Amino acid sequence: MKRIKIFLLGLLLVLASTAKADEGMWLLPLLQKYNIGTMQSMGLELSADDIYSINNGSIKDAIVIFGGGCTGEIISDKGLLLTNHHCGYGAIQSHSSTEHDYLKDGFWAMNLDEELPTPGLSVTFLVSIEEVTKEVTKKVKSKMTEEERSETIQKAAKKIEEEAGEGNHYRASVRNFYGGNKYYLLVYEIFTDVRMVGAPPSSIGKFGADSDNWMWPRHTGDFAIFRVYADKDNKPADYSPDNQPYTPKHHLPISLKGIEKNDFAMIMGYPGGTTRYMTSWEVDETEKITNAQRSFIRGIRQEIILEDMLASDEIRIKYASKYSGSSNYWKFSIGQNQSLKRLKIKEGKQAEQEKFTKWVNQNRKRTKTYGEALNLIETAIEGRRDYMYANLYLSETMLRGTEIISFALRANGLAKVLEKGDAEEIEKQGEELKESARGFYKNYNAPTDRKVAKAMFKLYADKVKEEFHPSIFATVYDEFNGEFNEFIDNMFDNSMFVDSAKLWKFLDNPTAEEINNDPAFAASTSIINEYREIKGNLKEFNEKFSKGHRLYVAGIMEMNDGQPMYPDANFTMRLTYGKVLDYYPRDAVHYNYYTTLNGVMEKEDPDNWEFVVPEKLKELYHNKDYGQYATKDGDMPLNFISNNDITGGNSGSPVINGKGELIGTAFDGNWEAMSGDIVFENKLQRCINVDIRYTLFIIDKYAGAKHLIDEMTIVK
Repeated sequence: MKRIKIFLLGLLLVLASTAKADEGMWLLPLLQKYNIGTMQSMGLELSADDIYSINNGSIKDAIVIFGGGCTGEIISDKGLLLTNHHCGYGAIQSHSSTEHDYLKDGFWAMNLDEELPTPGLSVTFLVSIEEVTKEVTKKVKSKMTEEERSETIQKAAKKIEEEAGEGNHYRASVRNFYGGNKYYLLVYEIFTDVRMVGAPPSSIGKFGADSDNWMWPRHTGDFAIFRVYADKDNKPADYSPDNQPYTPKHHLPISLKGIEKNDFAMIMGYPGGTTRYMTSWEVDETEKITNAQRSFIRGIRQEIILEDMLASDEIRIKYASKYSGSSNYWKFSIGQNQSLKRLKIKEGKQAEQEKFTKWVNQNRKRTKTYGEALNLIETAIEGRRDYMYANLYLSETMLRGTEIISFALRANGLAKVLEKGDAEEIEKQGEELKESARGFYKNYNAPTDRKVAKAMFKLYADKVKEEFHPSIFATVYDEFNGEFNEFIDNMFDNSMFVDSAKLWKFLDNPTAEEINNDPAFAASTSIINEYREIKGNLKEFNEKFSKGHRLYVAGIMEMNDGQPMYPDANFTMRLTYGKVLDYYPRDAVHYNYYTTLNGVMEKEDPDNWEFVVPEKLKELYHNKDYGQYATKDGDMPLNFISNNDITGGNSGSPVINGKGELIGTAFDGNWEAMSGDIVFENKLQRCINVDIRYTLFIIDKYAGAKHLIDEMTIVK
C-alpha cells in the first residue's frame, strides 16, 4: 500500500484518509466512517459490522476486560479464554503454595471438574458504545468554573448511567474522550465465575523475566488459559458448582497458517492510557519526577524483596505477583526516559506548541477561545512541581511501598465507628477487616516488610522537603533521636497489624483507645493525612491543567478542520491495525519480525532463574516434536512483532488476521520506542506478540492438554 503524507499539527493527529495505518487506537462505532476502507486495502476481508455490531454477534463479543487491567479473548464456544501469563499471574499465584507451586511447575486442568474457581477475578464484555456528548454537556455554561463544570457533567452522566442500567443486569459508564470534549456511554456485562484452566510454568510464561522485559528479540510464552462460567440461562452469576461454561455470541477461530512479513494484523483490546496530547512541560514533569523517582524508589525496594524471594520458596510465592507488578513499570520508567531524551520528544512538543500558537493568533475568535490553553497548562505544571514530587514519594515509599502502612489504613472505618460506639457498625467493620486481613496475610512476610520499611521511611526523610513530612516523623525525631530503624523496629514489634493472632485477639473486643495507640495505625493515619493535604494543595493546579488541556485538545480538533482523529486511550475498547513488520533499531542493526524456539536454547542459563529451560521443553526441541505447529521449514515459531499501536492494558489482546482469525496474543512493547505513549514512533514502535502456534504447541505437546485444542476452531 502506498504511504500517504501525514498531516501533523499541534500533536500527532491521525486522519482517516491520510494517517499511517499502524498509528491510532480507534473507536469501534466509527470504523465504518473513518477506517474500514484503509483496512480493507491493507488486507482485511471483513466488514465493519463483522468487527462491531450491536444486534448481531461480532468480533467485539469475543474480547473482554480480564480482571482489572488486561485484555482477554474467547477462543471456543464453551467460554475458553486466552490472555497473558503475566495478566493471570495474580490468579496463578493465589492458587499456588509450596505443595502446589503452579508458578514454578505450571497448571493444567484435564477436565472441567479440575478447573479452579478464582474468587475476585472477573471478565467484562462490551455490549454497546454510544456518543452522549450533547446530553452530558447540555447544562454546561461557558462562565462556569472548572469545578462547577465538572459537577454539572458528573450529575448528567450519572443520570444517563442510571437510565441505561434500569431493568437489566448491565453496568453503564459514561466516559470522557478527547480531553473532555466528547462523551460516550459504554454498557458492559460482567461475569464473576472465572476459573483457571491452564498456565505454563514461569520458565516458559515469564522466560527472560526482568532482563528481557520490553526487549526484542523475545522468547516468552506469555499466555494463560481461563474459562468463563454462567448460570443455566447463560447470564452472569457468582460461583456455583451448578454453573455451566459460558456460550459466547462469538469466539475467535484460530489460524495455523502462520504469518509473513507485511501481513495485515489488527488488535482489539483495552489500552489503559496514552498521552499523545502531552505538552513539553508535561514531558519534563514525566521525565524528572514520575519516571526518575519511581524507578529510583522501586529499584531499592525490589532489591530487598528479590533477595528474600530467592532465599525462600514460600516468600517467592507470596511476593511473586507483587514483585512482577512493581518491576514492570520500574523498567518502563527507565526505558521511557531514555527514549524521551534520545528521540528529543520535548523538543518535538515545543515545535508543535509553536505551530498551535501561530494558528490561534491568526484569528481573534480563536485567540479568545483557545489563547489561554497553553498558559494554563504551563502555569499548572510549574505550580504543582513540589506537590507532585512529594505525592509520588509518599505513594511509592509508604502507601504502596510499605505493606504494614497500607494494611493498617484498612482499619480506618473500624476506628471511626469505635469512636461513635455503634455496636452494629463495629461488628460490621470488624468482619470486613477480618476478611481483608485473610487475603493480606496470605501473601505477607513481616521480616521482609520490616526491611523494606526501614529503607522507605529513611528514603522519604532524606529526599523530600521537611514541609511535606508526615507528623509521625516528629515522633521519630523526638522519641527515637531521628533513628528511623529504631522507630520501625518498635512499630513492627508492637503493632497488632504485623501478626494475625494479635489482630484477631483485638477484634474479639476492639476499643478506640487500643487501635489509636497502635504504632502502625498511628503512622498510617499520619501518612494519609499528609497525603490528603498534598492532594488538597494540588486541586487548584489540577483544575487549571484540566481546563487548559481541554481547550488545547478542542483547538487541535478545530485546527484539524473536522477531520477524524483518535482519542487518547482510557481503558475502553479500541482497534488498531497495521502489519507484521521487522525494524532497524539503530544504524547497521536489523531485527527480524519473528523468533523461534532455537532462541530459547541459545539463551538458556541454568544458573540464572530468568533463563532456566524446562527439561521437557528441551526434549521436545531436540526431537523436533512440534506436531502441526511447526513452520514449513521445521522450526517452532515463538514470538513475532507488528507495528500495531498498543499500550498497557492491551496485554492479552488478540492479534487477528484479515479473515478474523487469531494469529497471536499481544504482550509487550519494544525498548527503542518506550516513549510511544506520548509520541507514536512509526519507524521504531513495535508490538511484541506470542505466536498462536507456540501457544497451541505448549498446550498440546508440552502439557498434554489436547482436549483444549479439540474444543477450539482450528483453521489450517
